[in-house]
This record gives sequence, structure tokens and C-alpha cells, in this order.
Amino acid sequence: MNEVLMIPKRTLGSTGIDVSCLGLGTVKLGRNQGVKYPSSFELPDDRHILNLLATATELGINLIDTAPAYGISEQRLGELLWDRQRWVICTKTGEEFVDGQSRFDFSATHTRASIHRSLKRLNTDYLDLVLVHSDGRDREIIEHSDCFETLARLKEAGNIRAFGLSGKTVEGGLLALQHSDVVMVTFNPDQQEERQVIQQACKLNKGVLIKKAFASGHAVVDSSADPVRSNLQFSLQEPGVSAVVVGTINPHHLRDNVRACLD
Repeated sequence: MNEVLMIPKRTLGSTGIDVSCLGLGTVKLGRNQGVKYPSSFELPDDRHILNLLATATELGINLIDTAPAYGISEQRLGELLWDRQRWVICTKTGEEFVDGQSRFDFSATHTRASIHRSLKRLNTDYLDLVLVHSDGRDREIIEHSDCFETLARLKEAGNIRAFGLSGKTVEGGLLALQHSDVVMVTFNPDQQEERQVIQQACKLNKGVLIKKAFASGHAVVDSSADPVRSNLQFSLQEPGVSAVVVGTINPHHLRDNVRACLD
């Protein structure tokens, strides 16, 4: 008898968007240069990606995370995602990866152009969620650029449903909660500094996405225990967390991740 696995959904703060509590990160669909994973990898072919997406669908995963900085990830998803309405697409703005280097631009002009380019690449007329891809200067981006204001206008225009910050500081995360819908924070047993942001988000009913639950894969390599289960459970049991985003191109790993969430 085949094992039936189905990941539950949680509401993303006050956005009204229901997301699977495990999201699929797609860096490895489009970029294998300048990444922080412990081992190298080849980009998967279209057939492999279709199998991965079919597995995600079977498991009940509807949250998919991409970014312009993820190489050709957006384009490939735009070509291969079917049934757009079942997916919650999260992309980003602010960071570009060009000629092996990251470049950052948080101006209104770039933000607007980035969103319209993502819409075209992803072959959709709206984006569920857009996060500002911070370079670490979280507070400066929010207070001294037009990025958040531009995203708010694009939300009013119906181009995006919600927006927020994928940040790197506690200060930035707390500030983002005052001006946006969602934060994406680093949170795992070895990196708990941003718990304060999660707690405040919970009080304000704002959405929280977790990144680097496995420390970019290093927690899996460096541990002799079961870091997949322990790290996923650690994040998902924290009040206020909407979903954990984990990147993989291996359908078996994706299934194992879902199983670990359900244990």
C-alpha cells in the first residue's frame, strides 16, 4: 500500500493567502554559480523539473519561491508550471545576479521594471508575494529607498497580492512588519537571533516565511542525527511561522521533507 502524504496549509498572516507549511525553493532550478551549498550540482533538465513539480503537487505543496537572482529559475517556472491558480508564487526584487556577481538596486524604477519582468518570465498576470531581496542594509532600504512604497502601489494596482522583506537583521525585520505584509527570516537551532521578529509578526498577524532552515544544507552535512526532522519541526512549532521554504531538486528529498513535517 502506497504511503499517502499531504502537507497542511497555514494562512499567511492577514493576507488571506493559504500556503503549504513547506514551500519549494527553486535556486537550484536556475543557478549553480556563487551559491553556498556544501556540494556542487548540475541544473536539472525540463523533464526532471516537471517530475519535481508533479511530486510537489501530489504532496499538497502550493508555495513556490523564486527570484531574479536565481539565474533562469523564473523563466523555467514560467514555461513549466501548469495550473497557475493552484500555486502561490513568491518572487523577489532588489538583487540581480549578473556575470557571476550579485548587484543590488532598490530604486522605484528598478523595482517596477523587476516586477513587470517577473510577471512576463513567470507567464502570469499577478504575483502572490514579492519580497525585497536585502543586501543586509535592511533599515536603509526601507527608510531611504522607494522600494516598499513602489511595491505598495503595485499591490494597489493588482500586480501583486502581498509584499515584504527577505531580510538579514532583527532591526530590519521589525521595521518591515510596520510597513508590509510578510517577512522572511533565517531561523534554525543554530541561528535563533530573529525569533524576536517572528514573535512580533505573530502579535501583528503578519506572515512569516523561514529561510535557511538547514543552514543552506550545511546542517544536514555536519550532523550525525536527523537534522531534517529536527530543524523542520523546530521552525514549524514556533508560533507565528506560516511556512518553511526548503530548496531541492530531488523529489525523494522533497517527499522526505514532507514526511519530516508530519512526524
